[in-house]
Amino acid sequence: MKNSSSRRQFLGRTAAAGAGFGVWAGTGPLLRAEDSALQGLSAACIGIGGKGGGDCSHIAEQGVKIVGLCDIEQARIDKKAREFPDAAQYTDFREMLEALGDKVDIVTVSTPDHTHAVAALKAMRMKKHVYCQKPLTWSIHEARLMRETAEQMGVVTQMGNQGTSEDGLREAVEVIRSGAIGDVTEVHIWSNRPVWPQGKGRPEGEDPIPEGLNWDAWIGPAPMRPYKQGVYHSFNWRGWVDFGTGALGDMACHTTNMPIMALKLFDADAVTPIKNPGLFAGETFPESTHLLFEFGAREGMPPCQFHWYDGGELPSDEVLSQLPESFKKRLADQRQGGRKTSGALLIGTKGQMFSPDDYGARYFLLPESDFAEYKPPAQTLPRIPFKGGGDQRQKWEFVSAIKGDYPPGPMSNFGYAGRLTETILVGNLGLRAPEGTRIEWDAKNLKSPNVPEVNQFVSRHYREGWGIEG
Repeated sequence: MKNSSSRRQFLGRTAAAGAGFGVWAGTGPLLRAEDSALQGLSAACIGIGGKGGGDCSHIAEQGVKIVGLCDIEQARIDKKAREFPDAAQYTDFREMLEALGDKVDIVTVSTPDHTHAVAALKAMRMKKHVYCQKPLTWSIHEARLMRETAEQMGVVTQMGNQGTSEDGLREAVEVIRSGAIGDVTEVHIWSNRPVWPQGKGRPEGEDPIPEGLNWDAWIGPAPMRPYKQGVYHSFNWRGWVDFGTGALGDMACHTTNMPIMALKLFDADAVTPIKNPGLFAGETFPESTHLLFEFGAREGMPPCQFHWYDGGELPSDEVLSQLPESFKKRLADQRQGGRKTSGALLIGTKGQMFSPDDYGARYFLLPESDFAEYKPPAQTLPRIPFKGGGDQRQKWEFVSAIKGDYPPGPMSNFGYAGRLTETILVGNLGLRAPEGTRIEWDAKNLKSPNVPEVNQFVSRHYREGWGIEG
């Protein structure tokens, strides 16, 4: 790592040209780095169980040396250390980043939602390139700060919504933008989530903290909770409002990605909870919801209403009337108590687009008879030449951009991903209000002018030692 400082400074300068919102459209080229600046990239991985384990391995597959492993469970570290025996080991990412310093070029963050911003912001302020799992952050304020910090520090960034790296999603975006289905005025997206407990209160009592579990580091910036076996860690945290972001936060970064990108559905004018049983005792998200987002005219596009459904809620039969018959059978089975489905439906003045894929990589133009001879428009978005699964393609896109080998840069950089995450998390503000309450949203100032009681949830109070401000 003799030339680590000069390499990092160079890569920071080249990334700065594309750190903002324009990179995903292929308009902000990254300069190619000199050969001497491409050698010896290294990474430290925060969260190495489950998805995090894959993120760590996939980064290594791109020729990056893993020099640090961090997880709140020592058992996970021990398991991953068999793959990367030379990596230093930590159970607190703050200690790891301080200790490794200039030995690290890349940091991956694959932790529960509530610790994304704390870890990623610290890394970016140390001039590290950051890959962070979705949703980008726990709060709206954090998403804005992550976007601004990435641009300020000039680092390469990417959020883990793998569909963004699929050719099918990029083609779907091109189709919508070409006007194939006309002006889109309605979007309906439904999810098979949650698949974890919601609609319940906090249990009483506490259990002994297992040996090898750093519970304080798991809690991180959130209010301290007593350890309860299987209640929060290691999976059910998504349903708890202090740690997760519910069904909307879990899957909307995937399922809404294509329509939000195609239609530039950023900075909602308002959100209304159409169905909202409410947060249970202020602790967990509702079992099912229906939210309505409103977007005004945007860059020549007309106003658009965006409906979100989860927990088994579905659009009306009239809305779904033109879906393929095979999918209608799945919906009929769901209504009879069968397996829940996910889908994204965009309704335009000339037709519809439907994606049954959580990642937006497959789509149908409807009615199918009207588009039997349809040919996609000329390509306007970059394609990834690397062949492999979605996770591997996304890591190739990220690492290649750091090296200067992929000029368009990551499409889901924090400039784009931050705006996507803000859109999504405004929906969770709606769950803080009674059904039917239209919450106007001032995106510039991150506040509601007409329902001020929700503004306290735009950010949060951080435990001492776990703050996010620089």
